[in-house]
Amino acid sequence: MVTVSVKWQKEVYPAVEIDTSQPPYVFKCQLYDLTGVPPERQKIMVKGGLLKDDADWSKVGVKEGQRLMMMGTADEIVKAPEKGPIFVEDMPEEEQVVNVGHSAGLFNLGNTCYMNSTVQCLHSVPELKSSLTEYNQLGKSNDLDHSSHLLTVATRDLFNDLDKNVKPVAPMQFWMVLRKKYPQFGQQSNGAFMQQDAEECWTQLLYTLSQSLKSPSSSEGQDIVKTLFGIDFDNRIHCAESGEESTEIETVYSLKCHISQEVNHLHEGLKRGLKSELEKASPSLGRSAVYVKDSRINGLPRYLTIQFVRFFWKRESNQKAKILRKVDYPLSLDVYDLCSDNLRKKLEGPRQVLRDAEGKKAGLKTSAKTPVSTDSDTKMTEAEESSSGSKSASQEGVLPEKEHQLTGIYDLVAVLTHKGRSADSGHYVAWVKQENGKWVQFDDDNPIPQREEDITKLSGGGDWHMAYICMYKARVVPM
Repeated sequence: MVTVSVKWQKEVYPAVEIDTSQPPYVFKCQLYDLTGVPPERQKIMVKGGLLKDDADWSKVGVKEGQRLMMMGTADEIVKAPEKGPIFVEDMPEEEQVVNVGHSAGLFNLGNTCYMNSTVQCLHSVPELKSSLTEYNQLGKSNDLDHSSHLLTVATRDLFNDLDKNVKPVAPMQFWMVLRKKYPQFGQQSNGAFMQQDAEECWTQLLYTLSQSLKSPSSSEGQDIVKTLFGIDFDNRIHCAESGEESTEIETVYSLKCHISQEVNHLHEGLKRGLKSELEKASPSLGRSAVYVKDSRINGLPRYLTIQFVRFFWKRESNQKAKILRKVDYPLSLDVYDLCSDNLRKKLEGPRQVLRDAEGKKAGLKTSAKTPVSTDSDTKMTEAEESSSGSKSASQEGVLPEKEHQLTGIYDLVAVLTHKGRSADSGHYVAWVKQENGKWVQFDDDNPIPQREEDITKLSGGGDWHMAYICMYKARVVPM
């Protein structure tokens, strides 16, 4: 036995006995009884650093009468509940949704998993839901066709149904309007509706919303969908043979991860996708020539969508065949090195603020060169607020204000997977991060909680579910 004293905050606890035949975790449990600080929160300073739960006392070298310093926060005193227990079944349905921690599933209406998974992923974007809520007949643009208007209304109503229900929702109205707007989704074989490509559904739905959600009050017609999902490219197109060179600006709504034998990670596939070859007529040569297209990102969105190019047209079988190769992807993605020099300069300040905020949270000194930020000590990045379960402005469905700057760093919030050998067969599933930070697998009408560490295992390499579309949310800082 060794007797020591322990100093915690302003209190000193004398004559605390240590049984050196027991691991330090037992000593921490003693201190928990004295201070109310749980063992996992205790930081006890000893020679060589912090006292570990399984350390060897003979190597720690604690001496008789030594004073040890402890840091840590005590548990709050548990108060008796003001109300008695309420069972989930007795709550109103809206409150059940909050307590369950996720929204409802969607019934499969006959090979509609491609549609269900697309809807579940896009439904997780609060700013999109907010814009749809504000959409009404009066806000309809005169040049918007009626079918696009109906699809926008159906999307809005379906999102509302998902938010209000715990039990699965039947997306019948949405499906009917989607087929009317885009007849390819109504294709049948032997009297049954055919499986479709989820990426095509995602693209067509976003295109429709980009037309309908433009603000009629804005002189420029603010495109909400472009703000949320649009990626601006600066393209340089040059021909080595003729010396011709030109530049162009292009906006796309997803990055492509091209898969080859050399691509093992998402970042590699994205980098390779920035350079491509195309053949077109050369004015100076008077014939076709090969041009090289070099692209750099010059404008980033709030939500970065990435498609894994897993399908290609196979003439022998007359269908879209699938590339099964495993391609890893991260929970956090940094696209700084894919950006143009101009955009990199704009990102440098916010990235430094982010580094300093994260460093301060970890107890490190901040950089003296950091630009002044409004309350940057307390306002951490939105991604961190989300992961801790607190509600930020964007989670309430409000578009980011001008003072919130992008950093080029994104956090994974949704994955749409495909299981099977062809895009027009198999099964699609959505894996979505909820506002409370928990992941849920939406397999049509069956929501299943998932562990975050299992989400990145959907990277391919076999016949299991593999990522087809990933959606990342921007990490922002107040400036």
